[in-house]
Amino acid sequence: MGFINNAKADVASRAAAEAYQAGRQVLTFKIIEASSTSRHTGLMTGVGEQIEAIEAQGWHLSTMAAAEGKALSGERTALVCLFRRRQ
Repeated sequence: MGFINNAKADVASRAAAEAYQAGRQVLTFKIIEASSTSRHTGLMTGVGEQIEAIEAQGWHLSTMAAAEGKALSGERTALVCLFRRRQ
């Protein structure tokens, strides 16, 4: 995992930990794919790492929706992920 993906996973982890400590039951988090080659089937760079970082803080991925759009460096996929606190 590269520097940017590590930084994104760290941000996700911190946000998840803060929400958990605040007693939140639901966490909604937007993940933007690092790769600009979203037209091809394959790994979504950095996405799994961010989901794992959030789940490591006591959350479970419940629902996910995807949308593609134009970013500054090309088309990318954005995922809106709804996590629920683990029971």
